[in-house]
Amino acid sequence: MRARLIEPNNGPVISKEKEIVKEMIELYCRKKHHREVLCKDCQDLKNYAMLRLSFCRFGEDKTACSNCKIHCYKLRYREKMKAVMRYSGKWMMLYHPIYSVKHLLNK
Repeated sequence: MRARLIEPNNGPVISKEKEIVKEMIELYCRKKHHREVLCKDCQDLKNYAMLRLSFCRFGEDKTACSNCKIHCYKLRYREKMKAVMRYSGKWMMLYHPIYSVKHLLNK
């Protein structure tokens, strides 16, 4: 039996989602860990999030992850991402207001 190759999704919806997640993780690390460059844990979370987004089964029809019925993140990454979003969410309005509004509308 041959393994089925799945192409990563790099469409506009997924690309925008990746950009928002990247900004949130970078903001979190900068504010919470006082780092200009991502620490090892935050870099690991960012890499994992980018991979999961690239292969999201909903592709360009993706909604906000909080609305999704399928949790594709492993538990430890899900908990880390929740912490990042809780912390960064309030800062995103200040640093990236357009991303914040679009994210709220996507919910």
